[in-house]
Order: sequence, then structure tokens, then C-alpha cells
Amino acid sequence: MTDNNWTLGILGGSGLYDLDGLENPEWIEIDTPWGKPSDAILFAELEGVKLRFLPRHGRGHKLSPTSVNYRANIDALKRAGCTDILSLSAVGSLQEPYAPGDFVIVDQFIDRTFAREKSFFGPGMVAHVSVADPVCDRLARLAGNAAIAAGAHVHRGGTYLAMEGPQFSTRAESELYRGWRCDVIGMTNMPEAKLAREAELPYATVAMVTDFDCWHPGHENVDVFAVIATLTKNAEIAKGTVREIIKIIAQTPRTPSPAGIETNLDAALITAPDARDPKVLAKLDAILARVLGADKA
Repeated sequence: MTDNNWTLGILGGSGLYDLDGLENPEWIEIDTPWGKPSDAILFAELEGVKLRFLPRHGRGHKLSPTSVNYRANIDALKRAGCTDILSLSAVGSLQEPYAPGDFVIVDQFIDRTFAREKSFFGPGMVAHVSVADPVCDRLARLAGNAAIAAGAHVHRGGTYLAMEGPQFSTRAESELYRGWRCDVIGMTNMPEAKLAREAELPYATVAMVTDFDCWHPGHENVDVFAVIATLTKNAEIAKGTVREIIKIIAQTPRTPSPAGIETNLDAALITAPDARDPKVLAKLDAILARVLGADKA
């Protein structure tokens, strides 16, 4: 099979790594300077496309949203050779049109998390990346096409409110976020999307609506049983979405992101070369591999 230069990283839940037809599947542990990722990464191929599956909460859902080591996860996917990351996530709806069972191709985020490490950079190596447009439009468009082909009712575009959790929202919080014109609410895609941008990895989210949070007077308040019930119904469509995007990219040789995501650190690093801490640079060996390689060239 011809290598078309895509290596698709998939962050998601149980079942996605049980796709029929995976070739050469192998779970591989990857060490990172940021600690342990959520799990080993499943290396596999399908339709000639290289895949890297990482269960965000670990197999068996062992980690809460707050305890996920987001930096280790993104660093590990970078080390695994990923060119792009597709996130599949369960969310609650904050607006009437986004009904349980719908899929939302998110294009914006509001980050309300507060107990997580949110950047690879800091003292010794400072950088400020732009996340004005935090999602890769090209990858999001392909994901939307794939979800439609898999049979999903798809909304293209939507703002994702990332809350800390693990508790669900109070009614007052839910109404506040609705007033901010947020569309869906979840607990995992921040700082994931920010870290992917720092790692120069195009990122897109397929958000699967499981409930109406607690704001909707015509529905019961959200609980785990309702979430799991809808997730179970959506599981085959989520698998189908992965299969369909693989079919699409298998026929589409990869070129650099039109948004320049793979080189965005060129305009983000602010610490002068002679002031950079070698110990910090050592931790950033995967994230800065392209930049540091260019400096040495």
C-alpha cells in the first residue's frame, strides 16, 4: 500500500480501537517527559492509513477529566508520528437545536477549566501560540463529511464550553453558559486543543450530544445512566465516522495545513536562544523537534 503521509491520531473512548479490519494492531507504551499518558497507544493501519488510538480516560475509563494527563497524551501522540488529531467526545447540549444523538463539529472553545496544566511552555522556554481559531478547518470539514456518511445528524460549527468537572453543571451555571451562546458543554477538550496547537498538530472535534445538561424543562437532569445510554446508541456511528474519514484521507495525499498549523511555533517562541534553559528544552524535544532541527541546520 502507498503511504499517503497521513498518520491520524484518534483520542476517544471505548470501542473505537475495536474497528474491524485493523491491520498490524499493536499496543505500545510511550514514555514522555510529562509523565504517563492515559494508556498505551494502539498502532494500526486501515485502508493504507496509519492510525494511532489513545483512549483518553484509559481502557476501562479509569481517569476522570481532571486527572487525565493532557500534556503527556499530546506529547505521546507527537512521538508516535501523528500528523493530525481527531477527538471524539461526549457533550451535553446547551441549545435546543443540538439534540441528544446529534453530532457537532466544534469550531470554537471557551475554557473554564482551572485544575490542569495547560501548556508545554513556561519558565526557561516561553511561547505564546495563537488559538484564535483552535480547530483545523480542513480536518473538521473532513470529519463532518465522514460523520454524515456514517449516518449522523451533523451540525457544522458550534462553541464548546469546557468545564472542570467531574460534577455536572448547576442549573445556574448551565443558564449562564447558554447566555454566553455556548452550544455544547464537556470536560475534556481543553487544554487538549491548546496543547495540540502548541505541538503543531491540526486538531478537530466530533462532539456527540448525550443530553440537555440541566437547563431544559422538558428533560430530566443529566446523569451517568442517560449519558451511557445515548453513547451506546452513538457507538456504531462513531465507529462509522472513523471508518469514513479513513476512506476519505486514504484517497487524499496529505499536504500541509492551509492554516500553517505545522509551523505556528515560528511566530510563537519568545525566549532568546541564549536564554533558553537546556533542561526545559530537553523536555520539549518532541514538541520542538522541527524548530530545534531547523536551528541546527
